[in-house]
Amino acid sequence: MKEPKIDRQREHQANERTFLAWMRTSIALIGFGFAIARFSLFLRQLQVALHASTVLPPARFSSEDLGVALVVVGIVTITLAAWRYNQVFWQIERGDYRPRRWYVWITTTIVMALGILSIPLVLLRNKEISPANPDLHPPANRVQY
Repeated sequence: MKEPKIDRQREHQANERTFLAWMRTSIALIGFGFAIARFSLFLRQLQVALHASTVLPPARFSSEDLGVALVVVGIVTITLAAWRYNQVFWQIERGDYRPRRWYVWITTTIVMALGILSIPLVLLRNKEISPANPDLHPPANRVQY
């Protein structure tokens, strides 16, 4: 029995949609990374303005580091998406498409790791600004805007 011919146009369109989904993901990663890095800069400037006399030790891993890591992961994701798109394109043309799930698992693992690394940053930031720590609040005579 002869197998039905698969519509290559639909396969190529699906490949392009998948590529565009990966592009959206990478753009989101880069955007989040940029926003997190800039917000870290804002928090640092705010901390210096509020605590001019207090010198705090530098953190081992900061929000800025997380932001840069997300930008790098976004750039790597774009590269892998283009490479995979080209690979699938030629597999469709030859008629020997082989799905590979490890791209998804690698990306998932990296983004989860960066998400887990962000949890301590959020918790440490909340402790530094909490009312329970009076040393981190500005003097009462300072005018706040």
